[in-house]
Amino acid sequence: MTGIAVLGSTNMDLVAYVARAPERGETVTGRELRTIPGGKGANQAVAAARAGGEVMMIGAVGDDEYGTLLRSNLEHAGVDTDLLHTAKGPSGTAHIVVDDMGSNSIVVIPGANGTVTALGPGESAAIAGADLLLLQLELPLPAVMEGARVAHAQGVRTILTPSPVQPLPSELLDCIDLLIPNEHETAELTGSADPHAAAQILLSQVPAVVVTLGSKGCLYAARGGEPILFPAPEVTAVDTTGAGDTFVGTLAVALGERRPVPESMAWASSAAALCVQRPGASTSMPYRSEIDAA
Repeated sequence: MTGIAVLGSTNMDLVAYVARAPERGETVTGRELRTIPGGKGANQAVAAARAGGEVMMIGAVGDDEYGTLLRSNLEHAGVDTDLLHTAKGPSGTAHIVVDDMGSNSIVVIPGANGTVTALGPGESAAIAGADLLLLQLELPLPAVMEGARVAHAQGVRTILTPSPVQPLPSELLDCIDLLIPNEHETAELTGSADPHAAAQILLSQVPAVVVTLGSKGCLYAARGGEPILFPAPEVTAVDTTGAGDTFVGTLAVALGERRPVPESMAWASSAAALCVQRPGASTSMPYRSEIDAA
């Protein structure tokens, strides 16, 4: 079984469903509000665990009711939470608006995630002993960089989702094996709206890139090889929240099992397609048996 360490965020998602998202200065009436466990780190951990990985979550929750629920959700999915610390104060929250097209906009308030600024001996040991490390940018950058350095020094394959997007220091990129931005993050990181051109720019910084393109699929590019465009399964999206994290977590499991890249990409794409057909983030993530069937 693939051992995956996730150094990342846990948030409670407060999801408002509306016919259309409000414009600036506008008020609209929503039809439903849901409180759903999320956070990019926790989402990737749940996705990987449901896909069959042996997953450890490294991060922090608050000492509030949300923190209890976030920890319980991870444990219910089979994620090891021994290194998920409880910090004084509120847990992280994400305030999400989902429209009838399934598109979303998100405001993240870090809460307890902001307390994760460095790693202790236990966290470093867990990363060093893993097969893969999953990173995102919802924790303070010093902790992300430290996790990447520990993994790189021990030969642990490291995957970074650069979200929320920000300038990436070369010291961080030097430790990344696979970068997985979406098309908007890719354009902001490179200044190019063309995914193929942008991928080539990113390959000067990291060995391999997957640019996720939503309903258009994803583009895989690695140094020394030709880029490959993988189409997405045709489905009707209900809620795209968590689809990218589902893709990353599932892909990590497949790569950890040493599956060929085309098979791994197809498997992860199937998982993301299942996710968008259901509401919510972690609650919509498929199990291994469902992905295999799809």
